[in-house]
Formats: sequence, structure tokens, C-alpha cells
Amino acid sequence: LFILMKKIVLISGASTGFGRSISKLLSSNGLRVYGTSRNPDNYSDFEGIELLKYDLTSFKDSKKLIDKVLTIEGKIDILINNAGSGFAGPIEEMVIKDAKKLFDTNFFGHIDLIQAVLPSMRKNKGGLIINVTSIAGYNNIPFGSIYCASKYSMECLGASLNMELKDFGIRVVNIAPGDYKTKIFDKRIKLELNTNSVYYQKYKKFTEVSKYNMDTRSRDPIEVAKLVLKIINSRNPGIHYKIGHFLQKFSISLKKILPEKLYQKLMMDHYKI
Repeated sequence: LFILMKKIVLISGASTGFGRSISKLLSSNGLRVYGTSRNPDNYSDFEGIELLKYDLTSFKDSKKLIDKVLTIEGKIDILINNAGSGFAGPIEEMVIKDAKKLFDTNFFGHIDLIQAVLPSMRKNKGGLIINVTSIAGYNNIPFGSIYCASKYSMECLGASLNMELKDFGIRVVNIAPGDYKTKIFDKRIKLELNTNSVYYQKYKKFTEVSKYNMDTRSRDPIEVAKLVLKIINSRNPGIHYKIGHFLQKFSISLKKILPEKLYQKLMMDHYKI
């Protein structure tokens, strides 16, 4: 088992949602946790956790962030790529700039941070990188195309990276959560369609069902935090973990065995479109 007292953790997007739950649980279990936030001064109740100012999409501050933690601690054992944003809307009516912004937050920004941390992990001959992705990356949700694509991109990246880093003793693990109470639904980039849009009625239905699911089925983020702790404690963690409501996890299995057109019909029926 890892000796928890000596492990140094850096987690992006630590101020709310999964990041907040993970940071608090790891800190209470003896790990030294550094979290990032674009506006750390806006958040309190982070006793025992260093909340550092950092914008994942700046693409110029990653090395400064890593160097700051290394100057204090001498090493970073665990990087948790948690920061993320949501996006919903029909492809035809979205602005490419918004799609690129989402990918900067959910994908390219994480690559930038991984690149910055790897030299020190290789030097220490070990490390763990955990990517918080989404079950949506597997399920291909209508009107969730760009979000799904960004999250599945991290799944692919993590699996490939795990093979690249094996010789250096560095593990890469993906965690794909379903619906949890993280406020991502409220904070996401959500297209406001004109009532004369050809997609208006179906998109309205999709939004209503999505909100209902979040209100009635979303779970406590502490479940994801406990899984992170379990992975950190594991000598031989897996590569892909899926966590959430039974039906969401089951839908991934269904997708593997059903003809794709039938699966898509079930998804469209679910969202009443």
C-alpha cells in the first residue's frame, strides 16, 4: 500500500464539485493536497488544503504551478485532472469558439498540465495520474456531442498514456462518473435557442429530461472521492472505472450488445426526442 502520509497530491478544479470532495477526503486521510482554482479567494473552508490560483486554459501557467509545488514539497506523487465544464446544444447552431473553449478546459488544458508534471514524476521513478472523465463519453448523448467528445478524448488519452509511461513506474487511471451533485449542469455552456429553431422542441425536451435526471438521480460526489482514495491505495489499479447510477452504468453494457440503431432509439426515447 502507498504510505499516505508522504503522498503529495495536485488536483485541478478543487474549489467545487468532485474536486472539493476529493480534496477534503484525501486531506483528512493524511495526504498533502494542493488544489487549483481560478479564483481561490472566493472559497473558504479548505483547512489543510492549499488552494492555488491557476487557469487551466491559460497554457502558460502550468510549469509555474508545478514548480511552485515542487519547490515546497520536492515531488508530486499524484496528479488528478478534475477541472471540467459542460456544454449542450445542437451542432448546427453552436459557435466553434465555444466548442474550442470547452476542449481547452476538458482536454487540452489537462495535456498541458500532464506535460508539466511528467519530468518530475519520471525523475522520481513513479507517479499516478487520475483523469476524471464522464459516463457521457461512452453514451453519446444527443445535444451533448461536444461534451461527450471531450470526455471520451480524455479516456483515450489516459489509456494510451498509461502504456507510454509504464516503464517509468507511472500509472494512468480514468474515472467516468455519471450524474452527481456537482453544479456542472447549472454552470455548463448551454445554447439558448430561438423558438423558431428547427431543434427547439426536441432540445427543450432534452433539457427538461436532463434536469429531471440531475434533480432525482444525481448522487453524492463523496462516492467518487472514495473511489479516488481506493485507487490511490491500490497496488495495481485498473485503467477504466465507471461509477454512478446503475442504469447509467448498465447503458454502457447495453451499447456493447445491442445493434447501434436500436441503442440510439432507446437513447432518443429516454430523452423524449
